[in-house]
Amino acid sequence: MSAPLWPSDWVRAALGLCVLQALAQGPTYGYALASALEDAGFGTVKGGTLYPLLGRLETAGLVSVEWRAGEGGPGRKYFALSDAGRAELAAQRGQWRAFTRMVDDQLDEQRGDR
Repeated sequence: MSAPLWPSDWVRAALGLCVLQALAQGPTYGYALASALEDAGFGTVKGGTLYPLLGRLETAGLVSVEWRAGEGGPGRKYFALSDAGRAELAAQRGQWRAFTRMVDDQLDEQRGDR
């Protein structure tokens, strides 16, 4: 069974938060991160979307970057969540839950479920 094709604006809205969550599991490189997001149901996250996001997270101090030598191939750029990134993840997680509750309430109100 294939993953649903979510509207791209929904994916963009949640992608930063979900990248932070994925990095909370430990350092990883871009391709592995994109694969993990795809496995989680996001569909294909292209490099042209993922790498600029990682760059913005790095600039904001939410992730750190380390180049590691490749095993039989080129080196890889690994991304890791910083302490500031962990704090941001916790804050955004709470904000996201409040936001989705508000959206759910709005949708229920519009259906007349209340």
